[in-house]
Amino acid sequence: MQTIRDRIPEYAKDLRLNLDALAKIDSLTLTQLWGSALAAALATRNDELVRAVAAEARTHMAEPAFVAARTAAALMGMNNVYYRSLHLVSNAEYGNLPARLRMQGLATHGAEKLDFELFCLTVSAVNGCGKCLDSHEHELKKRGASALQVQDAIRIASVLHAIAGVLDGERALATLQPA
Repeated sequence: MQTIRDRIPEYAKDLRLNLDALAKIDSLTLTQLWGSALAAALATRNDELVRAVAAEARTHMAEPAFVAARTAAALMGMNNVYYRSLHLVSNAEYGNLPARLRMQGLATHGAEKLDFELFCLTVSAVNGCGKCLDSHEHELKKRGASALQVQDAIRIASVLHAIAGVLDGERALATLQPA
């Protein structure tokens, strides 16, 4: 993660400080923190961030949770588009039709249910799906998650999403010829 931290330019130093603060989150277990970070990084699609977060996450998580975070990112990548679209389309008829999307991984992910719901929440935050955010927040509260845990998972998503945007922007700007 130090490589990512060092790549954040001075104009985005608030993101660097926020990244440092994520490592100090104490409302989440290490598995919850790093699984949420991995799921969020995957949702950003920034290869540099994914590699850095995955390398760090591997040191803090058992393999089943590591795979579950990836499962959450994959399934929410699909579900967030589908359910966000149903919400945005003004014709309510589509919401009454069966989704007909395979989602077995939601039940067979191999992680603690609370942890998996946090991973799904972070991806849904990155992807901006209100319906999925509501659904996963509801499940988290039902399973005893605190408001702080939910907020911290969303903070992880927001900071990593912003860092991915900066890294992508800097990579694009590096290809410009000097004026």
